[in-house]
Amino acid sequence: MKAGLVQLCSGDDPVANLGATRDLIAQAAAQGAGFVLTPEVTNCVSQDRAHQRAVLQPEADDITLAGLRSTARELGIWLSIGSLALKTQGDDTRFANRSFLIGPDGGIVARYDKIHMFDVDVSATETFRESAGFRPGDRAVVAQTPFARIGLTICYDIRFAYLHRALAQAGADILLVPAAFSPVTGAAHWEPLLRARAIETGCYVLAAAQTGSHPIRHGKPRQTYGHSMAISPWGEVLVDMGPETGIAILDLDLVQVAQSRQRIPALTHDRPFESP
Repeated sequence: MKAGLVQLCSGDDPVANLGATRDLIAQAAAQGAGFVLTPEVTNCVSQDRAHQRAVLQPEADDITLAGLRSTARELGIWLSIGSLALKTQGDDTRFANRSFLIGPDGGIVARYDKIHMFDVDVSATETFRESAGFRPGDRAVVAQTPFARIGLTICYDIRFAYLHRALAQAGADILLVPAAFSPVTGAAHWEPLLRARAIETGCYVLAAAQTGSHPIRHGKPRQTYGHSMAISPWGEVLVDMGPETGIAILDLDLVQVAQSRQRIPALTHDRPFESP
């Protein structure tokens, strides 16, 4: 299976973002990718809650989800929509940060709502309170496909090793980490965290990312780190896309998953212990 990473610089206009995203997905499919991956918040990068309430939609009405399901069907590909910001039932103040795995028939194979919320003070001028605008999920997800079992995560989840270990022990061969990482934390932690999760689990780690200075018309500006990456089950960096938008294609060989776990069978070596 060839996989295609899509690196975007989404703005706060879902209509414009959809066109740019579909173009890059088509380019990846034209280069042979049968599994294409987009970043976190593919549909709308914004921290302006009023603007989000104006442009975001529930899952059933979201134009990005509908458009990308059609794209997957037209191209006959598997598609990971890294995540979409969506309105939710029963919560008028917070949205869902939801990932979708789409099959070649355009059907939704799996959904995952981001569990861990990015509530941090990165610097004196860069503060995030994701939980103020997004409702956390509470369920880990492994999706079965004909080519691999896929564990779904989103961005800040990468810092929680136990989630990725649970996904691998539940059968995942590939872990997805779509992201919109801060440039500060990205430069310091992005690659080491991705490599650590691959090494600990013996999984491929595929991380499609947002990048650059985002075209935001409402609210404060936003920059993201980029550097979409693919990491082998042995922890090698197979792809680093740097800061530019575009696509990258790589071959996935699940034999490497089995070989890595045979060499270091750490997933079978858990021991009970008393907490300090």
